[in-house]
Amino acid sequence: MSIQRVRSKWAKTDALLADPILKEFVPTTRSFQRSSVELMLEQYGMIYVKPINGTFGNGVIRIEKNNGAHPLFTFQIGESKYSFSEFDSMFRKLLSVKRDKAYIAQQGIHLLKYSGRRFDLRVMVQKNPQSQWETTGMIGRVAHPRKIVTNYHAGGTPMPVTPLLKESMSSEQVITYQSRLRKLGIDIAKALERRYPRLKEIGVDVAIDHHLKPWVLEVNTMPDPFLFKKLPSRAVFRKIYQYAVAYGRFAVHKRKR
Repeated sequence: MSIQRVRSKWAKTDALLADPILKEFVPTTRSFQRSSVELMLEQYGMIYVKPINGTFGNGVIRIEKNNGAHPLFTFQIGESKYSFSEFDSMFRKLLSVKRDKAYIAQQGIHLLKYSGRRFDLRVMVQKNPQSQWETTGMIGRVAHPRKIVTNYHAGGTPMPVTPLLKESMSSEQVITYQSRLRKLGIDIAKALERRYPRLKEIGVDVAIDHHLKPWVLEVNTMPDPFLFKKLPSRAVFRKIYQYAVAYGRFAVHKRKR
């Protein structure tokens, strides 16, 4: 039986919003249209606009409304930045630079920073050989200084989680917080499995705000296990790969005698 994949960000978000506990960790998400962009900027001051089926952070746009400042609106895609004095001109330009595909608008989370650079975390959750969900790895992704996304393919730097969190909490708090994230990852996997029963693995992208609240930015149902090779210890990657082989993501090639 094949491993189930879910490409639509909207479908995965909808599955999490159906859970009364997990919905508290999901940023407000709306379909992309003029009214939703205008309203959410008024509410949150900063939002992200993302392709529903995008990967590697491609096509993601960060929009800000700077109340009482000039310019009033700014947005960034890749390393390109644009400034506007009013909403209409900003939205026209936004339509011209976004890809010709379906988008969502998501409440922006002001991420914690490490050495002045934003970071988020990837939490890897897999079915173990006993067919139980298990959080098998966590890794930090530190954004390129000139970009708005943290993805490795967009120039982000993979890092162990502990030194990233230690800038904002004590060593004891780091241990407790990581346990909390491991449980959150499993809870998310179980919630998605109720709607998509053939899932075997997920990668949860978690943002942490300045109040240390975790936010689920996105769930990837075909997460990159090789990112974990970037950790100083190979033990985490070996376990992730072993589990992936066990549920059939990678074929095992036997040597000829």
